[in-house]
Amino acid sequence: MGETLRDILDGVARGVFPPPDGRTTIVPQACHRDAGVLAFTAHAVVFTDEDPEWVRRTLAGVDSDALSAPMNPRFLAALMDRTGRTNETIDMLAMASPLPGEPSLALTEIDDPGHHRVARAHRHRDDVRVWAADGGVLILGRGVGGRLEAAVEVAEGVRHRGVGRALVRAARQLSGGEVVWAQMAPGNARSVRAFLGAGFVPVGGEALLLAHD
Repeated sequence: MGETLRDILDGVARGVFPPPDGRTTIVPQACHRDAGVLAFTAHAVVFTDEDPEWVRRTLAGVDSDALSAPMNPRFLAALMDRTGRTNETIDMLAMASPLPGEPSLALTEIDDPGHHRVARAHRHRDDVRVWAADGGVLILGRGVGGRLEAAVEVAEGVRHRGVGRALVRAARQLSGGEVVWAQMAPGNARSVRAFLGAGFVPVGGEALLLAHD
């Protein structure tokens, strides 16, 4: 049996990255919901249930450097057209080790399926848990390849008070001893600063293609 998406992610979590050999690895999706591309240093991973030969032919036809082709808009558009999926943005992918101790913020767990953040989280992740703080929300759930992913939201009225960073740190403390992953748009500088300030380390880029059925 060949390498799986989960094998690759588990390796990265241990600090073992795909070799920087300029190649592209193609693996099946871990579930129907998630397909896409991961970009590491000089190595890309395309996770899709489409024909690998089609993927390689399409990459070869992209007018760009081979290292850039998997994240090139023309390849991503071709993959979306073939699969009927959509993409919102190319994200920075980061991760952090778990932390001991209790969160510094007072958190209240939300289990209301009608709450807009809970409903949205369930569309993109499994085993979702959501906590509310004064002016913020923390989400933990299993996303791409079953990895534990964190997301936070901070109300405009409490920005610049360290709430975002405290929520991100709380994610590491509530992870149950697991590595925590996060995706963030590079242009969302506030989010990037909050995650990096709470100890997350960039490990690559990700273009997630979303199914709508």
